[in-house]
Amino acid sequence: MALDTFFISHGSPLLSVDDSLPARHFLKSWQQKVLPEKPSSILVISAHWETDVPTINVLDRNSLIYDFNNFPKQLYELKYPAPAAPKLAARVKELLLEGGFGNVKEDKCRGLDHGVWVPLLLMYPEADIPVCQLSVQTNLDGTHHYNMGKALTPLRKENVLIFGSGSATHNLRAPRRLEGIHQWALEFDDWLKDSLLDGRHDDVNHYEEKAPYPLMNHPQPDHFYPLHVALGAASEGSKAQLIHQSWEDGSLSYSSYRFSTNQ
Repeated sequence: MALDTFFISHGSPLLSVDDSLPARHFLKSWQQKVLPEKPSSILVISAHWETDVPTINVLDRNSLIYDFNNFPKQLYELKYPAPAAPKLAARVKELLLEGGFGNVKEDKCRGLDHGVWVPLLLMYPEADIPVCQLSVQTNLDGTHHYNMGKALTPLRKENVLIFGSGSATHNLRAPRRLEGIHQWALEFDDWLKDSLLDGRHDDVNHYEEKAPYPLMNHPQPDHFYPLHVALGAASEGSKAQLIHQSWEDGSLSYSSYRFSTNQ
């Protein structure tokens, strides 16, 4: 039986400590309500690691990167001592090369950034599952990332949990709203939900042309491309399910998706 793939909107680093955020409670219920079966290892495609070519971190022991500034002190004291996953990293590289990605690199120094450890701290607080991460290429497009995911599809039958960690909408310069949601953000979020639930993968791959207000919601594509990888890894016949939806500051969507297939 193949594991489903997921896209998780991880939002602010405060997700790790702020109980007022509904997305925090969603992720804390992960093992009970979303994925009771425990994966053997985890591959995370993080918005916070941008490289020119696909790159995997290959470590003997994971460390954490606190890649954010001016947050409460307690965030910089959080730990997530999950084992590294060098065997999974080698397998990811093998599959990408077989999938036609001729230049795939290894990084033997980089730890886990907050796009990885913040959600995992809530999803698997035991920190006992080996983890590695894969970068995004913001100089390329959605189809490139979708094809990366397609190359990684065999991992699902190897009990590897694949999830993209980004944000359904991500414009940190947008004016904050204490009440209500910016119309441009709501329209994009609704378009994304409809496109995924209807199986319009090509529209999602070409969101710059198909979606309403693409640049307002994603001035840079880094937080959106992890979704394309997760979607591609689930295969073209996958069924999308919206598994969480909430908002912060009127523009930051926490919409998260599950991609299921019988393959």
